[in-house]
Amino acid sequence: MIYGYNSPMDRTYISEFGEKKEKVLGVKDIGLTMAMGIGARNIPEITSKIRAGAGNLEITFMGAGRGSQQAETPGMFGKYHRQALKELSKANEVNLTTHASVGIPGLAGQDQQGNFSDEQRRIALDEVNRAIDFAGDTALGGSVVIHTGEFQRPISEEPWAEEGKKFSGFEEEPKRAVIRVVNKKTGQVLHQIRKNEEVTRPVWVTKKINGKEEYTDYEGNIVAKMEDRVPKYNKKTGLLEVKPAKWDDFVEDAKEMTDEERKKKGEDFDEEMHTVAPEEAFLKATLKGQESERRGWALYYGRTLEGLFKQLERYNKEKRILEEDYKEASGDKKLEIEGRLKQIEEGGGRYEGDIGLRRLRRSIKGEKEMVIGNLQQADDQKRMGDNVISTKKYALKKSFEGYALSGMRAMEETKKKDLEKPLFITMENIFPESYGGHPKELKKLVLDSRKEMVNMLKGKGHSESEAKELAKTHIKATLDTGHLNLWRKYFKGDDKEFKKWILDQTEDLAKSKIIGNVHLVDNFGYQDEHLAPGQGNTPVKEMIKILKKHDYKGAYTVECGSSATTDVSYFHGLMKTWEYLGSPVYSMGAARDGLPPMQWQNVQHSYFGQTYPPSFVFGAYVPSNEWTLWSGVAM
Repeated sequence: MIYGYNSPMDRTYISEFGEKKEKVLGVKDIGLTMAMGIGARNIPEITSKIRAGAGNLEITFMGAGRGSQQAETPGMFGKYHRQALKELSKANEVNLTTHASVGIPGLAGQDQQGNFSDEQRRIALDEVNRAIDFAGDTALGGSVVIHTGEFQRPISEEPWAEEGKKFSGFEEEPKRAVIRVVNKKTGQVLHQIRKNEEVTRPVWVTKKINGKEEYTDYEGNIVAKMEDRVPKYNKKTGLLEVKPAKWDDFVEDAKEMTDEERKKKGEDFDEEMHTVAPEEAFLKATLKGQESERRGWALYYGRTLEGLFKQLERYNKEKRILEEDYKEASGDKKLEIEGRLKQIEEGGGRYEGDIGLRRLRRSIKGEKEMVIGNLQQADDQKRMGDNVISTKKYALKKSFEGYALSGMRAMEETKKKDLEKPLFITMENIFPESYGGHPKELKKLVLDSRKEMVNMLKGKGHSESEAKELAKTHIKATLDTGHLNLWRKYFKGDDKEFKKWILDQTEDLAKSKIIGNVHLVDNFGYQDEHLAPGQGNTPVKEMIKILKKHDYKGAYTVECGSSATTDVSYFHGLMKTWEYLGSPVYSMGAARDGLPPMQWQNVQHSYFGQTYPPSFVFGAYVPSNEWTLWSGVAM
């Protein structure tokens, strides 16, 4: 039996580490993630978590496509299951949220090879739609979490990385980053560019005009477009000049191309979509060189072909004349004409290079194929150059459309089922290595997807103001504290600076009012180990305080998967969170000496098998503060 303050020997509880407990969230505020197929497999297991005290539950689907025992999907839960979940939620006053398949890597449609396809995107959208349908039937509204991770990108290349001075994927990444470029028509990767790669390109003809270096043609006239630049001719070598170009050269090229595009587009210039990226300039230069080479060979073979056509015309002209003469000829003259006609057909005779029609036709066919082949390759290179687009531009356009469509689906489901509260999608900041992992990327995904949804709604007759309100209601973000802490391993600074960064980012997201769901997770900044809050080095408590300061009132869900194997049970992760956040289950005795009352959490784990001293005392027989364990550790 546990006593309050009924005996003079009772001691007031602080904590096993001597900390004064502070209540940050109450038990009712804290929920638990149920990973279907791992943390739970059926309705009774979900029920057990509700009865044990989870304030709310997030049903997370581990499977995609056709479900299995270890990877369940929304499709494995039929009408009876959904009705049971709905009734359990209502009867126990526990809110449910939903997590779409964890196998979705964003909605850009990228496959494992790095290519993008509408088929892959359709599969991801279907997974989101079935999660939205499930949420409409069970949770009767609320958050449907979707993993981001639209595409992999070098960390050091993003503006917030400050050229690798603040964040870098590896030590040499700012110099050796690999950047993909795709075909905007097909979504296929055209090239993987490494920043330390060099490309040979022409030395362009330029001339200083009014103090500015301008590209000109061979007659000194300024060229209107960069694609009309001409290479320098070296009289000594008789060749056109070329030189190796490095990444910085293409950064400058990209700026010039952007200026050219800005003049051409005028008011229609879109800063994000029309700004030329260095990787686009790099590949365009490469493809332009290959196109020029192919056209050069086509011209070379074309000139040879021109001579062969003249020879063909001469043969045929002579042949026609001889055939007319043959009609009137007789005797030796006739034999002479027959001999010459044979020479014309088979070769040999009076002219130098007199190869005959048979060989001539073969030569024409070969040269013709060389000309056509090179022209086709040149046109292919030109088309490819015209369709070059950075992965970032291509993927984000697809992502914004995908999330907007999912927001529309959540809105339609809310109306169709006349739900008690609106359904909304919440994009989750995923791992640092993929787009959407950084808080600024998450914010952009939410805000630009809302813009896309506004456009869709306006197309359906909604007013601007109504469309904006609907987009804000149905598209939000999930902040995952553990995923945010993973930036620690890439951060160029000490722990104190990183803590400031993580709290500043949380503040920025909270101020923007885009957060609709929160995952409480911990780790040590290396891998997403899913520790319970307080068990790693993520400043979860401070992050929650910031969210509360900015009036966040959505769900808090603990994702403590490691407890399933390292603790007595999966549920112990939630109990650790209650303790960490100062949430009592039952109060035992009144507050005294300015300290909080005794709490049930003081005994929830017992101390048996632990390596630290107990954090509770029993009845009037508690030893004094001077008692120690055999190891010398104070009781």
